[in-house]
Formats: sequence, structure tokens, C-alpha cells
Amino acid sequence: MRSTQPRRIVVVSASVGAGHDGAARELVRRLRTAGFDAECHDFLDLLPRGCGRLLRGSYALELKVAPWAWGWLLRGLEKNRHSAALVGALFAVAGGRRTAKLAGAGTAAVVSTYPLASQALGRLRRRGRLAVPVATFLTDMSVHPLWVAEGVDLHLALHPVAADQAQRHGARRVEICDPLVGPAFRPARSAAERRRARARFGLPAEGPIALVTAGSWGVGEVELTAREIAASGRAVPVTVCGHNEAMRERISAAGHGVALGWVDDMPDLLRACDVVVQNAGGLTSLEAMASGLPVVSYRCLPGHGVTNAAALDEAGLADWIREEKRLGAALADALAQGAAPRRRPAARPDAIVADLAGGLPAPATILEVAS
Repeated sequence: MRSTQPRRIVVVSASVGAGHDGAARELVRRLRTAGFDAECHDFLDLLPRGCGRLLRGSYALELKVAPWAWGWLLRGLEKNRHSAALVGALFAVAGGRRTAKLAGAGTAAVVSTYPLASQALGRLRRRGRLAVPVATFLTDMSVHPLWVAEGVDLHLALHPVAADQAQRHGARRVEICDPLVGPAFRPARSAAERRRARARFGLPAEGPIALVTAGSWGVGEVELTAREIAASGRAVPVTVCGHNEAMRERISAAGHGVALGWVDDMPDLLRACDVVVQNAGGLTSLEAMASGLPVVSYRCLPGHGVTNAAALDEAGLADWIREEKRLGAALADALAQGAAPRRRPAARPDAIVADLAGGLPAPATILEVAS
């Protein structure tokens, strides 16, 4: 650490799903443990009155009712960089005034875990309205152009695959780091701990269990996934429906394994299971890997779900199952594997941010990803 003052670090997230907030909370926890005065803010609250609620609601509705439209929008913005720049500028202007006020006296650095917040912070930094360094923590394995904002000093990527995508979208300084997953996510220490976890959630005591995740909102072709896993005979599907109570009731009525609602103790639930089947490629996938579980991607959400599945597959971290006929064999392979592929050790993101708070690292300390 190059200096002891200032000690305040601001993290800007967004309450759209749980992935951005989950990474932000863990970063704040680690920074506070290290002695920083760290705090988290919701970018949606920094937008003009009512705009944040509208953005969150429309996004949730789109994923539930017309997920194809979300995929179409993201693909369109990626192909038309001018349109993506306009969208980024729009939200940067809308949230700029309140965002600028976050970095008051004593602030050493600002970190974003949400792409539109990065756009606002990058614009402020570029125009001289933000005097402290800004970092973006890329929460996904795939990187959309909206994640990369001119003016941001440092982008933190989870893997060389994500780092390469970030640089292709214009990020000049990229460093690869470990995911922001809490210490509670770990493999079971014994067979007895595993049995207790299964009993706690009312799961079968014997046989393989496939945990089907649908995000905090319970979106995607999750009911079909549970049915097809049950039909394969390879594992009992246990579906986490989040806040989608109607989905939970339908899966329970159909008898396709076990359906759970919102789960407060995901670490313990993961220790009860043998494989995770995911459709978005977000924080739950990283938590599963930290818990020692193999992960497969199946019936992924259009847009970020598909691009994350492709990136995870390219990185060798999660098999992407594109056809139903491959599901049974892929589950059998994952269960035989018995543990998530080992990631290469990387730097701790909180340590990188702490160093950034003392001033920008010298270029030699930052990974320059090859084109």
C-alpha cells in the first residue's frame, strides 16, 4: 500500500438481478476487512426519479415475457457501435450528476460492477469531473461493448477469454483477477456435512442431484430443463426458482424433482448437490465452481446467457449443451468429473483495487492483453 489516506472506496452496482450486487457486496466486505471505508451504491438510485424503477421493471419483464427481444437488443448494440455509444452516453448523462457526488472528499477510488455505471463514471473521468481512478469489475465471462467505457482506468476480467474481449472492445488496461465469491462457498468437508445439507433442504439422501438455477427472478426455460433432466434419469433436478413463486408451484405440481423458492443459504445448498445446470453464466456459476461443483450451460437466456455460455465453454470451465439429445451424456460426464475444472491462480480483485486507491499502478504491473 503506497499511502494510508484517503481510505474511502466507493462501489457502484445495480439491483438488476443479483449478480452485480453480489460481486459488489463481496468487494465491499473484503475492502472493509482490509481497513478501507468502503460503501456500495445502486446506480438505479442515481438516475432521475422513477427511471431506475422503470429500467429494472422493463428488464425483468423482457426476460420473462420476450427474452428473444433482449438478445436481439444486445446483438444489435454490439454490431452497431454508434448505437451502443449513444445508449451509454444517455445513461451517463442521466446518472452523471448524482454519480459525481459520490466521490467526495477522502475518496481514493471508485469501482463499478455494472456496465451503465461504468459509462457514467468513464464520462466523468474523461471530462475531468472525477479526480480519482475508476475501475470496472467485469462480472460476466463475456464482455459486451457497453461494459467498456473510455475514461475508465482499469478493467478487471475473470479470465483471459474475458480480458481479450474487453480489449477488442477498446479497453486498454486490463488485469485478470479471481472472482468475487464469498468464503462461505467451498466444497463439503465431509460426507456427513453433505448429508446434513440435503436433509436441511428436504432433498433425497442418496443419488446424484442436479441444481437448476434461474437467477433471482426465475427466468428462462427452466421448467423444460427440469423435466428433461428428470427424464434423462441421470440426476434428480432441484430447481431454484428465486422470487418466481408461480414457477415453483408449476414444477412441484408436475413432479419434476424438487422446486425451491428464494434460498438464503446458497453455499449450503450447493454442498448438497453434484452438478449445476445454469442458463445465464453469472455469479451462481462462479459460486458453484468455488464450491467444487462441475457446471454445464443449457437452454441459455438470449443475449448475455448465450454469450456467457460460449465464453465459459471456450475457457474450458463449463460445457455448453446446445441440443437436448446431448443432455444425458453431458450430465453423466459432469458427474463422473466430480469437481469443477481448476482455474489458474490470479490476483485478488480487492488487492488490485486497494493498490489502485493508492494511485494508478505503473504500466508494468498491469497486464496488457495481446490482440
